[in-house]
Amino acid sequence: MIADDANTLRLERFIPSPPNLLFALFVEPGELIKWWAPDGYAAAVDVLAVSPGGRWRVVMSRPDGAKLVNSGEYHLIDPPRRLAFSFSWEDASGSRGHDTEVIVSFEQVAGGTRLVLIQQRFESRQARDNHHRGWSACFDRIGMIVDK
Repeated sequence: MIADDANTLRLERFIPSPPNLLFALFVEPGELIKWWAPDGYAAAVDVLAVSPGGRWRVVMSRPDGAKLVNSGEYHLIDPPRRLAFSFSWEDASGSRGHDTEVIVSFEQVAGGTRLVLIQQRFESRQARDNHHRGWSACFDRIGMIVDK
């Protein structure tokens, strides 16, 4: 679901897995790389300092060797209920672009978890829509991981 606000994205999924296991997918490097990158890309965690003020940085490599990098800073760590962090794409020189804010909540419900992601402060509707496609694909992969 895309919010009516061009600057905000809201996604919600039911995942048949407990919140603590889903939370681990977001904060453990070996788990994060399983689902973070788009199809056809490989993810590598450069930094994942999961604490308030801690930095994170993920490098995604395409099959042709081209790299995309995103990074940010953790603002809230509340296992296994919520995470909040900034999110920015880096350019080829390593300079960070526009920051958005991501809040992920893991609500225990019958049979699993309601996973809700809100990302806000996009510069444009197109940027929001691009992230909608990216996060949706990532959530699909999370669903496949926990079904195994």
